Amino acid sequence: MTRKRLLIHTAFLFVLPLVVAWFGLGLMSAALLVVLMLLWRWAIALSGIVAPEKAPDVVLESIGISHFVEKVRWSMDRLGIDYMERHNGGTLGAYFTGRTVPQLRVRTGVVQTVIGNSPEILRFLWGNYSGTLGDKADFLEPTPERLQLEARLDRYARNLQVWIYHHLRQERELTLHLWGVDDPETPGWQKAALRLTYPVLAMLIRRTFRINEHHYSKAVHYIEELLADVDVQLADGRTSILGEETINYTDIAFAALSGPWLMPDGFGGGHADACRIERDQAPAKMRDDIERWREDYPRVTTLVEGLYANERKPQKKVQ
Repeated sequence: MTRKRLLIHTAFLFVLPLVVAWFGLGLMSAALLVVLMLLWRWAIALSGIVAPEKAPDVVLESIGISHFVEKVRWSMDRLGIDYMERHNGGTLGAYFTGRTVPQLRVRTGVVQTVIGNSPEILRFLWGNYSGTLGDKADFLEPTPERLQLEARLDRYARNLQVWIYHHLRQERELTLHLWGVDDPETPGWQKAALRLTYPVLAMLIRRTFRINEHHYSKAVHYIEELLADVDVQLADGRTSILGEETINYTDIAFAALSGPWLMPDGFGGGHADACRIERDQAPAKMRDDIERWREDYPRVTTLVEGLYANERKPQKKVQ
């Protein structure tokens, strides 16, 4: 309820100048409205302390299809912690509120901590659960080797975003599908906003990711460079990229971040089913890249599909 009250309060702040102008209010009346708005905001803050909103202690703000979200989601599922996933529509948060996903909200008493960006969320999970879950959290330990590989993998994931949007730049409905307009968990008003603002969002995407032939070629070069390196490392039969005895979060991250082109069964742990695209739905040139990568990097394909088949478990839903 506190969250909804804050949204209403914020919306009214935008409307307030129109109210003043419409009714021709004088200085004292306008000042009184400001005081009332401040009191309202104070009451909302107090309600969060006196009667805190009934919500799960851990909430993952997400976009269902996001590979960065899947990197975090899978790690949380592997820990076995209870959390609720709250879907957001596409790029609305990034471009209209400056809030990207994944974002983890953790409640301790009346205090809520908000953590953004997948590496920082994984560091929090390691620090928060290694003491209570013991060996079960060892896969999250941020050793120097794992951190170095994670940085490369996150760059790989950003280049995959360029690759995706390059191929989908003329595919309005397919892009909207990926952003969650067909996902029953995406709020209805966000679905409407995505359709209404699509031309603006598409323009912002092109500028943000520099969607052009030159940048696409650079992105593909980096993607293939990393895939080739991993494929060579796997040639000795190892089941973990870094050659460790058991898989760790970098293996999970690589599998999750490879989702946009491999889209293995089980991607999303049940929360990406309504916004995924299958290979036969992809544009022809996108399919060409996918088939070439599957052929050129067979050990990568085997690793990712094997991890999803053997290690990925659907998340436990919290209402």
